[in-house]
Amino acid sequence: MISSMTQDSFSDDDLDLFRQAVKGARPIKHQQADVGKPPRDRANIAASRQRATVRQNEVVVDGLSDQFVIDVDPEQELAWASNGVQDSQLRKLKQAHIPFDGSIDLHGLTIERAREQLWAFLAEAVKQEIRCVRVTHGKARRLDGRKPMMKSHVNTWLRQHDSVLAFASCIPRHGGTGSVYVLLRRTMLEGRDD
Repeated sequence: MISSMTQDSFSDDDLDLFRQAVKGARPIKHQQADVGKPPRDRANIAASRQRATVRQNEVVVDGLSDQFVIDVDPEQELAWASNGVQDSQLRKLKQAHIPFDGSIDLHGLTIERAREQLWAFLAEAVKQEIRCVRVTHGKARRLDGRKPMMKSHVNTWLRQHDSVLAFASCIPRHGGTGSVYVLLRRTMLEGRDD
């Protein structure tokens, strides 16, 4: 503070005034602002997500149908919102103004395994009251000339999931048309203030 300034730049009156102004002041002990919310236990969240990906010896009826899959083009932007979701919310989602708090990559998985992983991931995100996640589905062109299979399935499944309010293709730095942001319904745990 004063020691780094030259004595010549202050008169004795200025120094006396400064000392009077800071009399009783205490140095700051930490460099972070208190935002009022406890920090998330990232290690616990990561462990929970890992547990969600481990296959259990149980039959899960997820309600996601493969009977009718909506084919989409590799570069096609995806966007969908359930009834009641405002246009402004979908616009914020498309522009990445709603931060995502978890991510899953379905590259290289079979359709069945991808569906299981996606279902478990979304269930865990909802359980943890996460508002938005990112799902990376890829957009690879198929050798037989047909539409991208994983992207088409994810587009169909997300429309069927009860906890999905909306989804939209990501901005380029988050995966572009090979990923989607997914806005999830929250049940608002008791005592939550936001």
